[in-house]
Amino acid sequence: MGIYYIYASRFFLPSGIKNEGYLAISEGKFGSYIKKLPNENKTVLDYSGKWIIPGLVDTHIHGFMGHDVMDNDFEGIKAMSEGLLSCGVTSFLPTTLTSDVETLNQVSQTIGDRYQEVKGAKIRGIFFEGPFFTEEHKGAQNPRFFQDPSIEIFHHWQELSHGLIKKIAIAPEREGAVGFTEKVVKEGVAVALAHSSATYEQAEMAVSSGASIFVHTFNGMSGMNHREPGMVGAAMTTKDTIAELICDGHHVHPAAAEVLIKAKTPEHIALVTDCMRAGGMPEGDYTLGEFPVEVKDGAARLKENGSLAGSVLRLMDAVKNVCDWDIATIEETIRMASIVPAKSCHIDDLCGSLQTGHDADFLVLDTQLNLHETYLNGVSVYKNDN
Repeated sequence: MGIYYIYASRFFLPSGIKNEGYLAISEGKFGSYIKKLPNENKTVLDYSGKWIIPGLVDTHIHGFMGHDVMDNDFEGIKAMSEGLLSCGVTSFLPTTLTSDVETLNQVSQTIGDRYQEVKGAKIRGIFFEGPFFTEEHKGAQNPRFFQDPSIEIFHHWQELSHGLIKKIAIAPEREGAVGFTEKVVKEGVAVALAHSSATYEQAEMAVSSGASIFVHTFNGMSGMNHREPGMVGAAMTTKDTIAELICDGHHVHPAAAEVLIKAKTPEHIALVTDCMRAGGMPEGDYTLGEFPVEVKDGAARLKENGSLAGSVLRLMDAVKNVCDWDIATIEETIRMASIVPAKSCHIDDLCGSLQTGHDADFLVLDTQLNLHETYLNGVSVYKNDN
């Protein structure tokens, strides 16, 4: 379309909210926001009464639309990518589960070889969730394959993925965790902490070594006690770390979410879905990795013990939930689902904001935060006809 302008009632720009004006889109990239057009002979898409926000960034998602990253079926990942447009997600990190090394080798190579083939939400990297965990807070991870962190194994996965791994989670109490963290962080990969019984001191030591993310905070980690603050306490008190938060109303009570947001400030909270294959599908029986799961009343739980097994959350719904719970402003919440997760994985130079020069991946919302339309590279790719 060359150069055109978006007119809307509100724009959520990197510098803050701007009201009625025009945002230039040039050759699929964001241009500048201006209050008035220089002359009337311009192509304008009129979204009067609508809001323009960045495309959302989901940095922790296992599956969607009946597909799972661990199926090692790239056609399934392509279907995930296209389905995510209806959730307002324009960039994501396909997320693995704990498995044997060979299976993870295959998944790494499949995504690394083919990630540019997706037509929907863009693959900006891979999140390796496992296998360097401990058993007490295993959640839906298979402890049979847990092991100590290995830089050699990680390098092999990274080589197979052509450098696409942007984030890897470990339990900080595992032997070698500190050395592993120091090496991986120097290579530009974000180290996250998860599925762990670590003490406050062990988690703090991992952060001092470069770990910067707490995975699905409150879930899969040692809880906070006034005498042993645990992983949750470390998530709340460590400066400059980012805490993932699943705001589906099942994983975390709204009051607990509010406590975390107040402790860390919204600029250090990344909304994620941890969505599994049942996302976007009817309730019923599914699997997460090799585990049977029942999805009922909006929650996915392991059949064997009732533990939460990922979610069926859509990221746009997480944004609406946080706003409905009145625990952050609309602007703060949108940032928690866009630029903050992007920064957490060092991909904010590519996505997460309406930044001049970035790909024009954006959403058109109504004033009730309902998704009206999704754009990729300045082209409309999804429209909500409801």
